[in-house]
Amino acid sequence: KPDLSMALNGMLAGLVSITAGAGSIPPFYALAAGAVGGVLVVLAVGFFDKIKIDDPVGAISVHGVCGIWGTLAVAIFGSEALAGEKISFSAQLIGTLSISAFAFITSFIVFYAIKLVMGVRVDEQEEHEGLDVAEHGVPAYNDSAN
Repeated sequence: KPDLSMALNGMLAGLVSITAGAGSIPPFYALAAGAVGGVLVVLAVGFFDKIKIDDPVGAISVHGVCGIWGTLAVAIFGSEALAGEKISFSAQLIGTLSISAFAFITSFIVFYAIKLVMGVRVDEQEEHEGLDVAEHGVPAYNDSAN
């Protein structure tokens, strides 16, 4: 069945995929880069679900995976004439790896500190009940069909 949230993530993935190259990728290739991002996000969401990474809105898939793809797409589809400088795949790859390592290490340190001080998960009862009810007092989804 069609999935609205996946369709919206596909649109966002297309936008994220072209953002890095907005000034250097010609329009036709930008369309191709966005289309690849739309496919990648579907595959990435399935992959992260399969390995049990808790990402209910697909943020890692949309912004992480498609952001990396978009940065590499600059080197694949980018026009040196539009960019005004030479575009190197290795430079784009080193940049994505550097930022990814920085984000991972920094996040690990911050979340580990939070875990030590106050914890990062709710208790099992709240998780089972749903944070919409536990935190806001109302269910997010109409369950009247049951």
